[in-house]
Amino acid sequence: MLSEAEQDRIAQAVAAAEARTSGEIMCVLTEEVSHYREIPLAWAAAAALILPPLAIVAGARLHLPSLSGGWIAAHGEPSGAGLWAGLWAGLWAYALAQAAVFALVAALGAVPAVRRRLTPRFLKARRARQAAVRHFTGAAAHLKPGQTAVLIFAALADRQMEIVAHDSIDQAVGQDAWDRIVAEALAAIRAGGTAAGLVKAVELCGAVMAERFPGEGAPNALPDRPLQV
Repeated sequence: MLSEAEQDRIAQAVAAAEARTSGEIMCVLTEEVSHYREIPLAWAAAAALILPPLAIVAGARLHLPSLSGGWIAAHGEPSGAGLWAGLWAGLWAYALAQAAVFALVAALGAVPAVRRRLTPRFLKARRARQAAVRHFTGAAAHLKPGQTAVLIFAALADRQMEIVAHDSIDQAVGQDAWDRIVAEALAAIRAGGTAAGLVKAVELCGAVMAERFPGEGAPNALPDRPLQV
């Protein structure tokens, strides 16, 4: 995901930011946080329930050949048996239409690029947040007692960035500040690439931490180079 030179660039930004604060900064980068396997199935089920009735309302007629290989034909008033046969044929045709729609939409949704477009943004944000918190919890285990940290988490394919920090930092900084940092970092990614965006996020987080948690730098408990998972 990142070249050696880009990793070095980010590590230098982290080291420079940590030199002015008592806290730690760590970057974690991944391609995507989930395969979202339920998304193609959900869209396929919705399409199978909605499209066949819409087609019928629009005037489409479902026909099914008889099992004998011919076509069911009626002359005059249909008998009871004929009505039941027509009903069953219609039901089978409808079920087959639903199955065909489900299979087609599920197959299209399984294509990664299509699946990502079909995935709601709120779900991507929630999964990214969950992944970021998991990584932060793991990283926090390596900190010394009383040491604080900020984790910058980015999921490239999901186009999501999350910042997770200790409660003391969160309370001092506030969510609005984190949201502004994320917005500026994402703009930097669009303009100059992933490394540029992470460097921007590190610099902004470092400035915020240096203002509220100044220091000469604490023992380096977390890696300066970004973790790619």
